[in-house]
Amino acid sequence: MRAMSLEPGITTMDIQDLRERLIDFFKNYRDPETKRYKYRERIREMIIEGRRSLIIDFSDLISYDDRIAEMVIENPENIISIFSEAIAEVVTLENPRYIERIKKFIPRFRALPTVTELRALKSSHIGKLVMIDGIVIKATPPKQRISKAKFIHLDPECSQEFEVEIQSDVVEKPVYCPLCGKGGQFRLIPSKSTYIDYQKIVVQEKPEEVPSGQLPRSIEIVLEEELVDIARPGDRVSVVGIVKLTNTFRGRRSSKAIYDLYIEANNIEVSQRYLEEVEITPEDEEKIRQLARDPLIRRKIISSIAPSIYGYWDVKEAIALLLFGGVPKIASDGMKIRGDIHVLLIGDPGTAKSQILQYVAGVAPRAIYTTGKGSTAAGLTAAVTRDKATGEYYLEAGALVIADGGVACIDEIDKMRNEDRTVIHEAMEQQTISIAKAGIVARLNARTSILAAGNPKYGRYISTRSITDNVNLPVTILSRFDLIFILRDIPSTERDKSLAEHITSVHKDFEFIKPEIDPDLLRKYIAYARKYIRPKLTEEAKKMLTNFFVEMRKKSLEKPDAPITITARQLEALIRLAEAHAKMALKNFVTEEDAAEAIRLMKSMLESVGIDVESGVVDIDVIMTGKPKTQREKMTIIEDIIKELEAEEGCARIKKIVMKAKEKGIDESFVEKVITQLRREGILYEPSPGCVATVK
Repeated sequence: MRAMSLEPGITTMDIQDLRERLIDFFKNYRDPETKRYKYRERIREMIIEGRRSLIIDFSDLISYDDRIAEMVIENPENIISIFSEAIAEVVTLENPRYIERIKKFIPRFRALPTVTELRALKSSHIGKLVMIDGIVIKATPPKQRISKAKFIHLDPECSQEFEVEIQSDVVEKPVYCPLCGKGGQFRLIPSKSTYIDYQKIVVQEKPEEVPSGQLPRSIEIVLEEELVDIARPGDRVSVVGIVKLTNTFRGRRSSKAIYDLYIEANNIEVSQRYLEEVEITPEDEEKIRQLARDPLIRRKIISSIAPSIYGYWDVKEAIALLLFGGVPKIASDGMKIRGDIHVLLIGDPGTAKSQILQYVAGVAPRAIYTTGKGSTAAGLTAAVTRDKATGEYYLEAGALVIADGGVACIDEIDKMRNEDRTVIHEAMEQQTISIAKAGIVARLNARTSILAAGNPKYGRYISTRSITDNVNLPVTILSRFDLIFILRDIPSTERDKSLAEHITSVHKDFEFIKPEIDPDLLRKYIAYARKYIRPKLTEEAKKMLTNFFVEMRKKSLEKPDAPITITARQLEALIRLAEAHAKMALKNFVTEEDAAEAIRLMKSMLESVGIDVESGVVDIDVIMTGKPKTQREKMTIIEDIIKELEAEEGCARIKKIVMKAKEKGIDESFVEKVITQLRREGILYEPSPGCVATVK
C-alpha cells in the first residue's frame, strides 16, 4: 500500500484506506432529512443521463469525515483522482457495462463552507480548492483542447503511434519514443488525437461588493467538458476550482518571474433566481411580513427613499414602484412582456437628480451607476475584445448586462453621443442585448429597470416648449420610459422657506434625516417582494384600467382632427405600475386601489409632459413621435407651399416660403426649423443658394 503525499499538518491516510472510505460514502451515505441513499441515487441518475460527473455537496463530506473534506481543500489534485476511482467502483456495482464506455468519472464539489473573496486570493491559495462568487464579464467561444495527443515516431525502424497525456494548453513533442526508447523526430496526428471541450471566462467581483473608490478585481476561469457554455456574460456564478499559476511568456532559455493566478474550474453554478446575493434570514422574513401588515407601509417606503431630499413625493413614489417592478410575462408562443419600469427625470440644475440616482444605486438590491459622459455603447451593452497576449476573442458584458435583474442608474443621459445612446433601445423594450462582431453572434439578458436623469437643452426647462424641444433625447428613447418627471426650480416664498429649513436642519443634525425604514431592511424587503410576490390583476382593477384607456381614447373621437391622447404602450405601463403598487404591500392581487394610483401617476405625467403647448390639450405624440398634431399640420402646410413654388419656378425660394407661411399664421423660425429638418432627412436639397427643392 502506498502512502499519500499530502501537505504538512494534514492527517495522512493510506490511499487504499481512503478509497474504501469514499466507496462507503457513495454507497451508504443517507440524506439526513429523507433518509434515502443520496449518492447511490445520484449515480443512477448520472448513468441514465449518460453523464460522467457527479455532484457532491461539501457539507455531506464534512459530516461524514471532516479529515477527507480537509484533504480535498488542501490537496485537490491528488484527492480528486481517488474520488474518481471510488465513483468508478460504485458505478461497476450499479451498471458494469457503463464503465466500459466511460473510463473516467469527475467529482464536482458544490457549496464549500467558505466563499473566498476575489481580492483575497493570494499565493497561499495556489494548489488549493476554493469557492468564489462573481459576475461573468467575458467569455471566449467554446473550443476544443487536445487531452491525449497521438504522435508517430518517424524513425523507419519504429514508425509506431503512441499517446501522450496533455495537461496544459501547449503540446510539446516528446524527447524519446515510449515504445522503442529511441529519440528522433515525432509528428502529431490531429485526426487521431482525443479532444475535450474547452472555454475561458473571466469572473469579476459583484458591483455591490467592490470597496468604494477601488477598481473591481477579476480572475480567469478555465472550463472543460460539461462546464463549457453553462455561463454567459452577465450571469452571476459560484465557481469551485483549483487555484493555479500561468505564465504567458515562453522564452527558450528564460522565463518571467511574474505569474498570474487563474482557476481551473471543478464546478460552476449559475444563479437562477434574481437577488440570491441578498441573504434573508427567517428573522428578516418575519420583520418583512410584519412591515407589510402596516396599513401605511407604502407611505413609509416612499418617505424612506432619499429622505435627505426635500419634497418630490410623486418622483419618490415612481422610484419605489421602479424598485419593486411589475410582473414579467412569457406567452405560450415565446413572446415576452417586460415587467421592469423605466423612469426619466429631466430637471433644472440643482434639483438633486444625481443625488436621487446615487441613493437608488445604494439602496437597490442590485444596481449599477454610470454617467452619460463616462459611458460608451460597448460599455453599456456588450463588446467583443481581443486578448493581446493570446489573441483570443472574448465576449464582454457591459453595465446593462451586469445589472440584469436590478436597476441601471444613468446620469446625464442627454450628454451621451447619439450612436452610443441608440444601443439601449433593445435593452429598454426587449430586455436583451444582441451583438454580432468578429464572428461572435450572441444575445445576452438585460432584464434591467432604467432610472435616467438629464438636463434641459437650454440650461433650464422652458414651459412654452414641448419636452422634445427641451431635451436632447430622441423620441425613440423618450417613448420607452413609463414615467417622465420634470423637476423645475421655480421660486416660491412658502416652498423656498420650507426647503431652506429642511436643508439647514440636515446640516445641523444629520440624525434629522433618519428614514422610517432602515435602508438595509428596505433592501431586503424589496428583494423579498421581487423574488416571491407575483400579483395578478383582479376583475375590478382590470375594468378600471380598461375604462380609463377607453375614456382617454374617446377624446380623440370628439373632433375629427383631435390628437391621440394615449396608446397601448401607456396601458402596458399602467399595468406594470399597478402591479408594482401591489408588490409594495406584498399583495398577491392588484386591486382597484393599486389601479387608481397607477392612473393618477400616469395622468400627472401626461398633463406635464404630454401636453401640446400650442393647443393646450393632451397629445401623446409629443412623447411618441416628437411632433404633436398642431406641428404636423404646420409641417404639411409648409411642404405644400414648397411643392407649389417648385412647380411654378423649378425650386422654392426660402424667402417666398417664409412669406406664404406667414400668411397662414406660421412664424419664420418654425419654417426655418422645418426646412433644416427636411434637408437633414434627405427630403429636400439646395440646388442653388437660398432655394430648395424636393428630392425626386
